[in-house]
Amino acid sequence: MTQFSRRGFLSAAAVGAASVGVALGGSRTTFAQAQSPRGLTVHGHEFLLDGKPFRILSGAFHYFRTHPKDWRDRLLRMRAMGLNTVETYVAWNFHQPYERKADFTGWRDVTAFIRTADELGLKVIVRPGPYICAEWDFGGLPAWLLKDKDAPLRRSDPAYERAVDAWFAELLPRFVDLQATRGGPIIAMQVENEYGSYGDDHAYLGHLRDTMRAQGIDSLLFCSNGATQDALKAGTLPDLLATVNFDGDPTGPLAELRKFQPDKPLFCTEFWDGWFDHWGERHHTTDPAQTATDVGKLLEAGASINFYMAVGGTNFGWSAGANLSGSTYQPTVTSYDYDSPISESGELTEKFHKVRDVLAKYTTLPSAPLPPTPRRMPPQKVAVRESVPLMHALDTLSTPVRRTTPVHMEALGQPHGLIHYRTRVRGPQGAKSLKITGLGDRALVFGDGKRIGTFDRNQPDHTVEFTAAATTTTLDLLVDPTGRVNFGQGLNDPKGISGKVLLGDEELRNWEIRRLPLENLSTLAFGSADTPTGPAFHRARIHVDTPADGFLAFPGWDKGMVWLNGFALGRYWSLGPQVTLYAPSHLWRRGQNELVVLEMERTGSRIEVRSAPDLG
Repeated sequence: MTQFSRRGFLSAAAVGAASVGVALGGSRTTFAQAQSPRGLTVHGHEFLLDGKPFRILSGAFHYFRTHPKDWRDRLLRMRAMGLNTVETYVAWNFHQPYERKADFTGWRDVTAFIRTADELGLKVIVRPGPYICAEWDFGGLPAWLLKDKDAPLRRSDPAYERAVDAWFAELLPRFVDLQATRGGPIIAMQVENEYGSYGDDHAYLGHLRDTMRAQGIDSLLFCSNGATQDALKAGTLPDLLATVNFDGDPTGPLAELRKFQPDKPLFCTEFWDGWFDHWGERHHTTDPAQTATDVGKLLEAGASINFYMAVGGTNFGWSAGANLSGSTYQPTVTSYDYDSPISESGELTEKFHKVRDVLAKYTTLPSAPLPPTPRRMPPQKVAVRESVPLMHALDTLSTPVRRTTPVHMEALGQPHGLIHYRTRVRGPQGAKSLKITGLGDRALVFGDGKRIGTFDRNQPDHTVEFTAAATTTTLDLLVDPTGRVNFGQGLNDPKGISGKVLLGDEELRNWEIRRLPLENLSTLAFGSADTPTGPAFHRARIHVDTPADGFLAFPGWDKGMVWLNGFALGRYWSLGPQVTLYAPSHLWRRGQNELVVLEMERTGSRIEVRSAPDLG
């Protein structure tokens, strides 16, 4: 989605006469096929599905943001709302976090998600990227693309295109037989994502289109962009359908689309019915009645719609992205509830009911009763009784590598987690100013094991006073990244330290670096002594009679990451606005459950399990 547009070529002639079918509906067709079209095609100002008029009533639901055992439940709720289509991005880094074969099993089985939608009578729109934005870490691109922190991205660069081609060669064949042109549910696919808000390299867009066609994608292809002429021109290919993304009154945006593309259907591929949150900022909501009014205007105009989002989700683990507003870094919270009609935990909100009433004027609603709110855990408070300081656990969590100067996480093949840097400073010498350049995103500073300061990327001129009083003083920097930028020109956002560490005028060298992806915490040696303040791991045991959805709160704690039975739920931060973390029922066990918390600063006295969310 275009985050700042809320406020805002390959020649078709070169393709030749044989590609008329592409221009009008997506696939190259023979004359005989044109008499009996399959799949979604364009006929003047309307869509046809298998030759019959079809209005797309779609909603965004990201399979990677919802536990797979809840996919069917949320899709049923979408059907109950009156939708006939589900739209999803494909997050490349969800399937291929490391530079090796991609994973399409379990939670990552995107074709199982599509087949489930088909079973429930929903058509499917797929937006495979390779870039998706979506407030997701690095806009869905895999971190290993940043081995070279200045690597060209989203453009006609041979190395980048080779990586994309290899990814598409694994991904796209999985969709071929699921296309509506072959009798399946996939009716359309997107080329890139809101490219007009980033660049105007039509050769790059053409390369993606041609790669998709070569991999067997013969469905209708489209380019979605912000609703301005500049964005549409830069981000759309002449032979592909143009669509727009916006919120509020649709009159102006639809007029812009009609001006740009007078002879095709009107389609809002992202109608922003809510918004996302950053840490330290306010929680966003939109008025349900006004949302329903705007949806009514859009449908009265004859347009098709995709609600962004229809189903809220969660940025589990380290997957939340970030924005740049000027030079200010804005990390995104763990919840992606988005104030959606169907909440992060499956609740049918007031917005659901008001929008459903509008949709009922344009479609026949299912006759089945509306699904109830999923079952919730009873409240309880849990004491923390076991802890281990992170700095004491470094050798059990990681083996150091040595570099002359600090290097960023991605250069060491690390996609997520923390990263630790250590060097030794000759002394004795008096107090000097310590400074870091190229920090992503927050660093705790220790001298001989004692905490002496903090660096933050939003304070680039900040210094910490450092004294090497002894012959040799150990300097430790523990860097805590909080999400790669996912939108705009600041996509090249490496984590850890990609610049220099300066003590006075001297550049410090000879570093031991420990990668801390924190994917396996089983080696931690928890003890029951006094609770350390941080950074430290803490463990609690929670007894559950019947697993259900729970919401975890950390009163008195400051900032950290949470694992439930080994699964990384996500980050919490006392800055707010988000207060509770969603813990789906399928992550809980009957009986004893293990909760591990990595707190970076201040440890609270208890953890709370609540029966309702608090997003601020």
